[in-house]
Amino acid sequence: MIEGIDDDTFQNVTDLKWLILDHNHLSNANIKKKAFSKLKELQRLYISFNNLTELVGPLPKTMTDLYATNNKISKITPNILEGLENLTVVHLQHNALKGDSISGAFKGLKSLLYLDLSYNELTKLPIGLPPSISFLYFDNNKISNIPDEYFQGFKALQYLRVSHNDLKDSGVPGNAFNISTLIELDLSFNSLEKIPAVNEGLENLYLHVNKIQSELMFIIPVNTSRQRFKGILDIDVISLSPNTTI
Repeated sequence: MIEGIDDDTFQNVTDLKWLILDHNHLSNANIKKKAFSKLKELQRLYISFNNLTELVGPLPKTMTDLYATNNKISKITPNILEGLENLTVVHLQHNALKGDSISGAFKGLKSLLYLDLSYNELTKLPIGLPPSISFLYFDNNKISNIPDEYFQGFKALQYLRVSHNDLKDSGVPGNAFNISTLIELDLSFNSLEKIPAVNEGLENLYLHVNKIQSELMFIIPVNTSRQRFKGILDIDVISLSPNTTI
């Protein structure tokens, strides 16, 4: 088991492209500030299942993928990810992150496409996420409301998951999920009583284990009156069971 990383640990393997440090006893106190500085070609870092309380860094600018799941990370130091313009994928699920501790942490990551913040302690959505994100996962947090037009800032968002949270109708603005680029939306395991407005391009919608009990209707916000679901949207999959009988 590895318990620490010094500044010169990787001095003889500076051309590493993948580094796998999963399932060790690493803590922030035992990782030197310049531990990864010599890895000038590093693209993927796997550092899950350790004892980290903060996200490690600074990291090489060549990084494309970061996996830091199943730690105890409760905050991301401001600017720790600064300059990682090639970073595309970030996995941070199963940590102890809260909204205020990560707001602005991902700002400037121009290439970020995939961000997984599931299984954390978020009570509100973080601000300052890059508009480039296509896959955004907030499953299994404590989120109770969606700020007005929060998701409209994402220009390529296709897959959005906010299941297993504390969402209620009062915390969801009318057009919160009316996102023209969205393909899949998972709102299962919340406390919604109404089916939210969605865009006609949505293909998969998951609403099971909510409190929906009204007639199965969709509100189409673009000059269209309320109509029955069948024949209105080109949805391949819609899951409503179990909910209150409709």
